[in-house]
Amino acid sequence: MKNRLFCFIGGCLLFACSAFGQEVREAVWAGQFYDRDAGQLAARIDRFLRDVPPQPEVRGEIKALIVPHAGYVYSGQTAAYAYNLVKGKPYDTVVIIGPSHRFGFKDCSIYPKGGFRTPLGTVAVDEALAAELMKRSVFKFVPEAHAEEHSVEVQVPFVQTALPGAKIVPVVMGYPETRTVKALAAALDSACAGKKVLVIASTDMSHFLTKDKANAADAKTIELIKALKADEIEGKTEAGENILCGGSPVAAVILYAGKHGPARAEILKYSDSAEAGGDVSRVVGYVSAVLVADAGAYEPSFELSGAEKKELLELARSAVEAYVEDGRVIEYSSTNSRFLAHQGVFVTLKKRGALRGCIGFIEPVMPLARGVVEAAVYAAARDVRFEPVSKAELKSLEYEISVLTPLEDMPDSNLVKVGKHGLVVEMNGRKGLLLPQVPVENGWDRRTFLEQTCLKAGLPPDAWKKGAKLQSFEAIVFHE
Repeated sequence: MKNRLFCFIGGCLLFACSAFGQEVREAVWAGQFYDRDAGQLAARIDRFLRDVPPQPEVRGEIKALIVPHAGYVYSGQTAAYAYNLVKGKPYDTVVIIGPSHRFGFKDCSIYPKGGFRTPLGTVAVDEALAAELMKRSVFKFVPEAHAEEHSVEVQVPFVQTALPGAKIVPVVMGYPETRTVKALAAALDSACAGKKVLVIASTDMSHFLTKDKANAADAKTIELIKALKADEIEGKTEAGENILCGGSPVAAVILYAGKHGPARAEILKYSDSAEAGGDVSRVVGYVSAVLVADAGAYEPSFELSGAEKKELLELARSAVEAYVEDGRVIEYSSTNSRFLAHQGVFVTLKKRGALRGCIGFIEPVMPLARGVVEAAVYAAARDVRFEPVSKAELKSLEYEISVLTPLEDMPDSNLVKVGKHGLVVEMNGRKGLLLPQVPVENGWDRRTFLEQTCLKAGLPPDAWKKGAKLQSFEAIVFHE
């Protein structure tokens, strides 16, 4: 296994000349794995993302993606399933972890500074995070590991398109060893805590089996991923089994995702090179998956159907449009018992992903449907942080609704679970609230969540430790 230094695109073995620069790494595989022309490359990736069908909402904090790294003609559409899931989300940095195909070395190589250039431009390396990863893992920079490695490079144009403005930290893993996997997972956990970081494991699946055998072998590997069997995946990789060329990166992100509690893996797409016209007797498999810090166990006891959620979102939009256009607060009647039940509710307005207004009712002071109407109007017109919504903005607004459970006292701050609880902090007549999705969207840990809720109340950030009343709630959160 340690001497197997090769790389494949679909079924073709290719070699490249080094284009390694001291700080800005030039594109090596443009024109081979993906388009050399910037316009053609941008159009291809946009088409891949556009062709992803609507996907079910992923509940919980997205920690990592697993994506293929073959030529775009073979695996680009499969990779797009994962990138479409995170498109436009507020990540500051993407850590891209790929296996080494051409240079043999131990441990990991972390690219420390500069950037990676593709036909779409140069994306900067997050030098501070790279330095933190190197410090916590004691891994170094091995220039030869990055010089001609495609497993990281082919992810960069997707990152530039789906997450424009995000920096990267390229990591290449050397010979597969359990201690390396565990050290990298631990370093990621500590270095990324409290930051808006997405981690990507770059891998293809089985290589050069017949289509039937490849699909059967890959199905077994997919079950290992779904079951989060990091040790078994790494063990098979170390033994040289033909399951994943990036088995070590996959094992590392599985361990990373589960560092602080339950996690789960959701398979987004599987394909193989034969589906794109490759030889059916020499097939390479591709998988796209997401690893989530599981919020599935945090479902509140009340429920809303998909149709009910859609109806409430349409109600919120109708309420805002009626009020902004002619100052009218709409009347709404329903025989739905869930809409008539008194519930706390918040309505959040966003514009191109940025907050545009958010107001609601903590206590269940009115029927849910009525609360949606009033919260929507207040979010549009009375959130003091923003100017009232104008008629010209109506078509660009995005709506999110949070239906709250009753408040409960939280006697111990250690019981606060990010992704499960919303928080209310109260002290000296000041009160602040943050919804459960806020720390997830911002990548906060428990302590930061508590501090930010105190700041929201106009209190010192450590008020939660100095006698402030702490209450929690859960919520059903849904959006357009």
